[in-house]
Amino acid sequence: MKAAADLAALDAEIAACRACPRLVAWREAVARVRVARFAGETYWGRPVPGFGDPAARVLVVGLAPAAHGGNRTGRVFTGDRSGDVLYASLHRAGLARLPTSVARDDGQALTGCRVAAAVRCAPPANRPTPDERDRCLPFLVREVAALADLRAIVALGAFGWDAALRAAAALGHTARPRPLFGHGAEATVGPWTLIGSYHPSQQNTFTGRLTPAMLDAVLARACAVAGAGA
Repeated sequence: MKAAADLAALDAEIAACRACPRLVAWREAVARVRVARFAGETYWGRPVPGFGDPAARVLVVGLAPAAHGGNRTGRVFTGDRSGDVLYASLHRAGLARLPTSVARDDGQALTGCRVAAAVRCAPPANRPTPDERDRCLPFLVREVAALADLRAIVALGAFGWDAALRAAAALGHTARPRPLFGHGAEATVGPWTLIGSYHPSQQNTFTGRLTPAMLDAVLARACAVAGAGA
């Protein structure tokens, strides 16, 4: 109950954040102008909170919401190609009710898992600045701290890996030497096992750098470590 209340309060605070002027201007411009294929939709246009189970044993950390994905739908990794790959894999792992995630009201639910981003606003060119990254980090720190049952963190890409290590350090858990990111890389950081995966972006999935089987294997390992999933 406490985790659910803490996360609900955190999610509300995230959604109201206006700390980074460049990101505020960008996300709101994207939401106002839209693109032709979503011209009839009302965009979320705000920071995107995490999504999932307050009793999560697995936390998946990505980079940031997509301009016409999470920035449009209001749910992280929802309504874009990266999310199509991720939620399909979460479903196969027994962590997601549905194999797709297209809108906040689509009936999707996660069990034993939560999904979040290192930066909560869609950034121009998908590249937050170091200052924006650092201003957003406390949200991830508080999210990790609220997840009392958390055992495994899956970092999607080097940015997510770095954010997870920074969050752990802020909570008093520093790995030495600093673990290097790689697909399938694994490190013990305090009470958590950190596992790396290539990000399910189109440049990785369309080129075969990341296949569904590769992502499935990472999530299967996270479930084994955490005691979650099917």
